Amino acid sequence: MMGGYALGGVLSKMNNLSTSDHSSVVSVNLFVALLCACIVVGHLLEESRWMNESITALAIGLCTGVVILLFSGGKNSHLLVFSEDLFFIYLLPPIIFNAGFQVKKKQFFRNFMTITLFGAIGTLISFSIISVGAIHFFKNMNIGSLEIGDFLAIGAIFSATDSVCTLQVLNQDETPLLYSLVFGEGVVNDATSVVLFNAVQNFDLSHIDATTALQLVGNFIYLFISSTLLGVFAGLLSAFIIKKLYFGRHSTDREVAIMILMAYLSYMLAELLDLSAILTVFFCGIVMSHYTWHNVTESSRVTTKHTFATLSFIAEIFIFLYVGMDALDIEKWRYVSDSPGTSIGVSSILLGLILAGRAAFVFPLSFLSNLTKKSPENKIELKQQVTIWWAGLMRGAVSMALAYNQFTREGHTTLRGNAIMITSTITVVLFSTVVFGLLTKPLVRHLLPSPKHLIGMLSSESLTSKSFTIPLLTNAQDSEADLGSTITRPTSLRMLLTAPSRSVHHYWRKFDNAFMRPVFGGRGFVPYVPGSPTEQDDSQWQIDMSKGQNI
Repeated sequence: MMGGYALGGVLSKMNNLSTSDHSSVVSVNLFVALLCACIVVGHLLEESRWMNESITALAIGLCTGVVILLFSGGKNSHLLVFSEDLFFIYLLPPIIFNAGFQVKKKQFFRNFMTITLFGAIGTLISFSIISVGAIHFFKNMNIGSLEIGDFLAIGAIFSATDSVCTLQVLNQDETPLLYSLVFGEGVVNDATSVVLFNAVQNFDLSHIDATTALQLVGNFIYLFISSTLLGVFAGLLSAFIIKKLYFGRHSTDREVAIMILMAYLSYMLAELLDLSAILTVFFCGIVMSHYTWHNVTESSRVTTKHTFATLSFIAEIFIFLYVGMDALDIEKWRYVSDSPGTSIGVSSILLGLILAGRAAFVFPLSFLSNLTKKSPENKIELKQQVTIWWAGLMRGAVSMALAYNQFTREGHTTLRGNAIMITSTITVVLFSTVVFGLLTKPLVRHLLPSPKHLIGMLSSESLTSKSFTIPLLTNAQDSEADLGSTITRPTSLRMLLTAPSRSVHHYWRKFDNAFMRPVFGGRGFVPYVPGSPTEQDDSQWQIDMSKGQNI
């Protein structure tokens, strides 16, 4: 009898496990089918001036959530349970890495000071305004008990722009200046927001004084520098390994695998060391595209570029598809159903604070940035400032993940105040992504000249040293060697401040050619292949390769 009971228990457990596995397989199948549907619908709407992949995925996710909600009798609206680990460990790394890998490096670093100004100082300004505004408005509303740490967390959550959605609504080739500034700012902004959020959780905020503020600033500077250096180190290490061992003489698969794994290792090491993994993997992508990518065989170059782009594309669609379904989760809305007006009021206040917080730093910091630029062509015009302000208003998965971290435990909440903040975050993310995302493309086309007009205008100008310093208005990939040796070099500190990009790039190229490339490879390095010539004209090879990869 005892053996029969034991056997029955084992069979029961096996049956439950089988049922659980079956439901998981069904969920994954449906989710993969939805991903395919998003890709097909996105392709059909490719020429739309309004729609983009992220909004399409959100819409399909919402529709699917409604269907699941009806079939489940109002109990559930999503196929998978939201997990911060799923987002931060598996979905975000390929998106940020591919952005660093594909970014036009000359254009990015030409505006690096402005990007850092927006992404770091601007985020701090936005964080302060949103936090103070939340304290002022929410304390007078009946939304439950929120402490000072919650209000500061709200500032960090809603100061995080959605760099993923920026990739969808701005085109690197059509609007390189806007793309460089908004996306570059978004990457630094996300890292800054996560750092601020972690600092809010780790510091004793019951007594905020000058010492605590200095500790926060020092912690941010340490994390920013350490995270960047870790990404650079990982990228250089991968370049050195591939250059010395040259896996491609036996297997291109090993080259591709080592690049993917080294990039992911840099991200996980940053997480392990409590650094900003977003910054780390972004700069790892930049360094890999400059050195490692040129050390592998031609077939590996094609494979890696398409592999990174494909993984990033799928991860982006996955995020927005899930956010759409999770927005209708009945568990989150049950606690605020008795006071929908309060939830709407909180969401409206948060949207207003986001608008005000972004305007408070975009326009003043653009003015400061313009003070260092002598040529009018190099300055950020008012129409461009308005577009930068608008394109950065979207909030996305980073805000969602931070909100879940602060206001839920294992994806659920039983406190009314926390439930209101979760539902308000969902409302803000949906509204900003759909409304601001839909209007960004038409706004860019209305406020700024078309690319064809710009290209025609620039091609009619004489090639002077002044025209060479026009920042990011064309998609030109000209190196200094291609443009000739007649470029005027700064001869004073004033000239260096007004045209820093060309001089910095010039001296970096000299350092890179003399010290970095002999050790880590890169453009000009020819891998040794047994039985083939080992020498090649370096200058011509660089020109040929620059056509296939951004300088």
